[in-house]
Amino acid sequence: MKRGPTGKFEPISIGGEKVRAFIPMSLPPVPPLEAGGPHQVLLEKALLSVGRLDSITSLLPDPDLFLYAYIRKEAVLSSQIEGTQSSIADLLLFELKEAPGVPLADVVEVSRYVAAMQHGMKRLRSGFPLSNRLIREIHDKLLSGGRGTQKDPGEFRSSQNWLGGRRPSEAHFVPPPPQSVQDCMKDLESFLHDKDVPIPALIKAGLAHVQFETIHPFLDGNGRVGRLLISLFLCQEGILQEPILYLSLHFKKHRSEYYRLLDQVRSQGDWESWMEFFLNGVQSTADGAVRTAQRLSSLFEQSTAQIQTGGRAAGSAIRVHDVLRKKALTSLKEVCRQTGLSFPAASAGMDLLVKLKIANELTGRKRNRVFAYTRYLSILNEGT
Repeated sequence: MKRGPTGKFEPISIGGEKVRAFIPMSLPPVPPLEAGGPHQVLLEKALLSVGRLDSITSLLPDPDLFLYAYIRKEAVLSSQIEGTQSSIADLLLFELKEAPGVPLADVVEVSRYVAAMQHGMKRLRSGFPLSNRLIREIHDKLLSGGRGTQKDPGEFRSSQNWLGGRRPSEAHFVPPPPQSVQDCMKDLESFLHDKDVPIPALIKAGLAHVQFETIHPFLDGNGRVGRLLISLFLCQEGILQEPILYLSLHFKKHRSEYYRLLDQVRSQGDWESWMEFFLNGVQSTADGAVRTAQRLSSLFEQSTAQIQTGGRAAGSAIRVHDVLRKKALTSLKEVCRQTGLSFPAASAGMDLLVKLKIANELTGRKRNRVFAYTRYLSILNEGT
């Protein structure tokens, strides 16, 4: 349905250049989203897929391993959309404090994304609502220590920004002027908590994401916070127990379509086309995450079976394998710390894993060696 523009334009001046800033109307859309028919089918399929994904947290032998890995994959993907070049291996090396040659500024940015997600979930679990205050806290965690330290971490912007183009007059889109940001975000917060409007949580998450990206309330980090907002909202609403639905890969694969549909919502009020794209993304992303979890579980079982044929070193190798399951990159020093094995025993166990081609050494050094769980890392790297 094409409702017409979903906001108004306000003439403003940026650095002496006159442009038109867009101020969105409050949610929900008027008239309401079309119900029933194909959209209802899409919603039901998406909910079924999300339900399967949510069940992973109770069905996997060790769901924390999957959560640890998947959050880091999302951090890399979401940051890559913003232009970083870091890989999952770079991030794991950085966390291991063994990162020679890694682009430090990029990997710090990715690690801040992990910290922002963890902070958001910790606050939600303590009973704190998903509010503008929490959104600012998440933004502060995201930008503190990275490239964005000069971009007012944790504060809504007090100056004008624009998207696309080197100059304001060349901008593809100009968000609301700074004096309108507080009111726009207050309206968005009210929409997130409004129980009187009967909108399914998945639909609400999709609407809120567009609204947040349209307001663009921060000087930097809006895309990453806007993507985090989806998972955190679904956790708050009880759709997910853990933050394991991440749409960055879907948005990255269909980047031009993503931006086209955001523009179409703003200019024509076509929320239905956006929701079709969003719900398809939810379904494909959730199904992909379930397959990844199943593949990792199968991989761990296969590796364990291989190790058990390894003779005397098998006992130590099983314990080394347990460490690699938790972190796909590790050092012998870390293995000793986590398992209590002596250095010779840890070395013998790791040597068996290398012999069985379960692990491989990355540095080529004789000391301070770093080992990777090769197939595990390969599965995580898909799409990044």
